[in-house]
Amino acid sequence: MEKKFNTFKWFLLTGFFSGLLPKAPGTWGSVVGVIIAYLVIIFMPNPNMTILLLAVLFTIIGYKLTNEYEATVTIHDDKRIVIDEIAGVLLSIGVLGNLKQDTFLKLLLAFIAFRLFDIWKPSIIGKIDEKAPGGLGVMGDDIVAGAFGGIMAGILYMAYLKIQ
Repeated sequence: MEKKFNTFKWFLLTGFFSGLLPKAPGTWGSVVGVIIAYLVIIFMPNPNMTILLLAVLFTIIGYKLTNEYEATVTIHDDKRIVIDEIAGVLLSIGVLGNLKQDTFLKLLLAFIAFRLFDIWKPSIIGKIDEKAPGGLGVMGDDIVAGAFGGIMAGILYMAYLKIQ
């Protein structure tokens, strides 16, 4: 860990330390988000709303802590920070309908669609990533990727239902 940055805050920023894994930290952070969503689906009566609220919560925390981290450590968009992937994949999952039905398929579609948009960064996603400063840039591109990923996952799910 760098220059006196609070351990608990680092724990949150790195997606419960998943961002410290040696390869593909963004993918591991997204997996953490999917696991959180799955637990919510199992235990909560209205998982979609809860998952969307968690996406908002992770976004707010990520924005605040990323700004604080960058001011302390002076590293912009540290790849070990994956709270943005957690928020983005939660958004992708939360916008899908009835998560109690075809749960694993919806989680898989949302995960893949989100990762594609997060890695590829088409259009406005790439512009946000390149130009927006601090926490806004770190969190913003993943939130937009999450929205696009959720739409794409929904379209793919509807296509799956048509061929059934």
